[in-house]
Amino acid sequence: MLYPSIDELTKKADSKYILVTVASKRARQLRENSELQVVKPKSKKFVGQALEEFISDELMVHEL
Repeated sequence: MLYPSIDELTKKADSKYILVTVASKRARQLRENSELQVVKPKSKKFVGQALEEFISDELMVHEL
């Protein structure tokens, strides 16, 4: 089973578009050596780590 599940993620984001946009931007930051906010990530990939940050409330979405 994938972690975090899409059901949990969509409860925290208003739309899937916002979720994808936030995850891709954060994954790009992680790839460019930004510090990871989750202590022990389950995922080894940057997108998975970004989603783990989002589900653990370490990553906040600021709407314009």
